Amino acid sequence: MAEFLQAVIIGLSLGAQYALLALGFTLIFGILGVVNFAHGGFYMLGGYVAYSCVAYAGLPYPLAVLAAVLAAGALGWVFELFLLEPLVDDHLATLMLTLGLYLVLSTGMLTIFGPLAMEFRFPVSGALHLGPIYVPQENLIVMAICLAALAALWTVLYRTDLGRGLRALADDRAVAMAQGLRPKLLFPMAFALATGLAGLTGALVTPILALSPGVGDPVLATSFLTVILGGLGSLEGAAVAAFTVGLVEAFCSVYFGGSIGALILFVLVLLLLVFRPTGLMGRTVRGA
Repeated sequence: MAEFLQAVIIGLSLGAQYALLALGFTLIFGILGVVNFAHGGFYMLGGYVAYSCVAYAGLPYPLAVLAAVLAAGALGWVFELFLLEPLVDDHLATLMLTLGLYLVLSTGMLTIFGPLAMEFRFPVSGALHLGPIYVPQENLIVMAICLAALAALWTVLYRTDLGRGLRALADDRAVAMAQGLRPKLLFPMAFALATGLAGLTGALVTPILALSPGVGDPVLATSFLTVILGGLGSLEGAAVAAFTVGLVEAFCSVYFGGSIGALILFVLVLLLLVFRPTGLMGRTVRGA
């Protein structure tokens, strides 16, 4: 029973992290129609910005996390406004641009910081004892911050004019533009919001796992797997799939060993694509 509860807590923590990444990924696809292959690069950037602020500027870790969010969001805003926006309807061009940005980011981090993992540690350590259950305190803190960020994102998307405008553009861009919404203003904001979430996740998670120029690769793979499982373009589906992926990984790690988790996830996705090609909560998405 203790192992079961511990796996649930770890799975929820992983799910909250994956939800931030997957929601940012699917937000860009749903609104702009762009598959952002640079998403893992913004995660990596968030980690390196937070590390630099702590190691070189001497900032407290919470301020370093805030700086990482702002840096990732600002780069996303500039990238969308000046490079993606003129070609936003050309799917091949945007795919190549985002992939190129990821290569630039990973090569830049490799050149500046080298190939070795950084000595970047979460400021809180130790385990919380809940009877027979041992839960790392850093995991609980990261889960709480991620859940708070998810609640803030939900508030922005469903309780503000900005969110209503973004969802209107995702549903039908032509009708939304006829109602006076301006994609050239809202698209960069949506991209900045999504990349800021990736930067936040990177700043929170890389001190616990690892920080190196290659950390963006598995992040992109997990994000893509999650949004396919949830349904491309569906925010609700991405959130449900993220927690499903987190729980599956946690239970596989506890009961079978970590290597079998990826295999089970791929089998689940393949079965889902056979019986429900649109994903758990997918829908037909307009061509951007």
